[in-house]
Amino acid sequence: MFYTILPQWPLIKPRFKRIARFAPLIGVLIGFLQSFSWLLLKFFNWPNISIALISIAISILITGGLHIDGLMDTADGIGAGPSKRIEAMKDSRVGAIGVQSLAIILILQIAAIMKLSFYAPLAFPLAAFWGRTSQIFAIENHEYIFKKKYSSIHHQNWKGISNEIRPSVIIISIGIIVFLISTNLNIYNALLLIYCILSGLITSILIPNLINKSLGGHSGDSYGASLVITETTYLLLLSIILAPN
Repeated sequence: MFYTILPQWPLIKPRFKRIARFAPLIGVLIGFLQSFSWLLLKFFNWPNISIALISIAISILITGGLHIDGLMDTADGIGAGPSKRIEAMKDSRVGAIGVQSLAIILILQIAAIMKLSFYAPLAFPLAAFWGRTSQIFAIENHEYIFKKKYSSIHHQNWKGISNEIRPSVIIISIGIIVFLISTNLNIYNALLLIYCILSGLITSILIPNLINKSLGGHSGDSYGASLVITETTYLLLLSIILAPN
């Protein structure tokens, strides 16, 4: 459900054709699972590097590696050049550029999480949220690369970004307000938190736009690539903002 290996919930039966609008929320859930594992293992004095690796593994396992596969296919397509791009992306075999992209992404994520350290539990749900929000911007703003053969199910049932992103924005906004009220942060820390959260908007718009320029559109694979690259970029950005030294 929701592009994860999670089972169908008993009282929630979403229609697949409108599933994209709920992706940011399921991202927050995955991020909270990563945060919980971080805090739990930290309680038992595990080293940060071990917890960072486990946190990344949790995300990959829950999603079934779907978005990682999209990242590698997209990297292979970009590396193959315009004439062989589609062929490379459809090839079930992973090329050298795809493997390199995965290695680079994992190294960057580990580096960012290690740098974040104390702030990592805060960063996980935010990164997962903005990563999946980037997919919504990709669907809204860019054409489907295979539109001559068949249309994206998301495009077929798209109601406009204002409608599709509304459930996520409402619930996340409520969560932020409750957190700010319950923690009684001073003005500086509250503004810093809001700045960190909103900085993800930049990456979630910029990354799918850059992929669009490289591919001339988007596909299911590039939606996954957009998610992974946005998450990674946002983690790096937070590590600079929250842990500059």
